[in-house]
Amino acid sequence: MKKFINLFIFLMAIIVMPSLAFAQSSSMGLSSFGGLMPLILIFVFFYLFLLRPQQKKAKEHRNLLNSLKKDDRIITAGGLYATVSAVKRNIVEAKVSEGVCVQVAKQSISAVITKEYEEAAKIPEVVKK
Repeated sequence: MKKFINLFIFLMAIIVMPSLAFAQSSSMGLSSFGGLMPLILIFVFFYLFLLRPQQKKAKEHRNLLNSLKKDDRIITAGGLYATVSAVKRNIVEAKVSEGVCVQVAKQSISAVITKEYEEAAKIPEVVKK
C-alpha cells in the first residue's frame, strides 16, 4: 500500500506542477481543465485501489454465501466453527457439536473451511527427545 501512496504522490506532483505554471502564465479556458486534473486523478486512484478491490471481495463473499450446502464446515464472524446442517433463505442452521445446533445469519459467515485451509492450519507436532 505504501508503494501505491508514493506512486500517487509522484503522479500528483507531475500533473499539478505544470497545471499551476500554466495557470499563472495565462488565464485561458484550458487552465480550468488543468485545475480539475488532480481531482480526476484522485477519483481514478480511489476507484482502482480502494473501491474496485472492495467490490471484488464483496462479490466473492456473496458467491460463497450462495454456494453454501449441507455438510460444509464454516467459520462465523464471531469465530465459531460449525458444520452446516440446513440452509434456508437468510438463516443457516449449523451444528456446533453433538446435540448442539445454532441458527446463524448468512451474512455473519466469514469463511468456508476447505481441505487446503485445514491442512494449512494444522500445527506441526514437536518431536521431544
